Amino acid sequence: MTLEERRAWIRLVVSVVGYAVYVVLVVGRMDGRPVGEVAYAGTLLWTVGGAIGGAILADIVVGIVVGIVNPRGSQVTDDRDREIGRLGERVGQSFVVIGAVGGMLMAMAGWERFWIANVIYLCFVLSAVLGGVTKVVVYRRSVPRW
Repeated sequence: MTLEERRAWIRLVVSVVGYAVYVVLVVGRMDGRPVGEVAYAGTLLWTVGGAIGGAILADIVVGIVVGIVNPRGSQVTDDRDREIGRLGERVGQSFVVIGAVGGMLMAMAGWERFWIANVIYLCFVLSAVLGGVTKVVVYRRSVPRW
């Protein structure tokens, strides 16, 4: 497994776990109230920050462990890694755009901030997941030629 493939796996797992933690925390606070009335902003910010920090920390720790287990393992990236990275980012960016447009339309329609923020957050997570899955699949198969 290359350095970049390992990073794709880490980001994919951390994105899913971070969002799952957020959903569990918000749903746990409902206590019979509508979900739109739950305090979510702090939890959203902490889980996003935790996911970013968790991905960085996991990358460092896994890199150290892999370096100890296999000191001759490759830590360099090549053209294939860069091409896969670009492909994954392009595929994932579609959900960033969907989230931005969705949030803008919801704001123009006067929706509550809870729903706007959560649609945007969900689309960020879907972007990370779709981009990560794309990278992992392409690493396991081959880079498509257009």
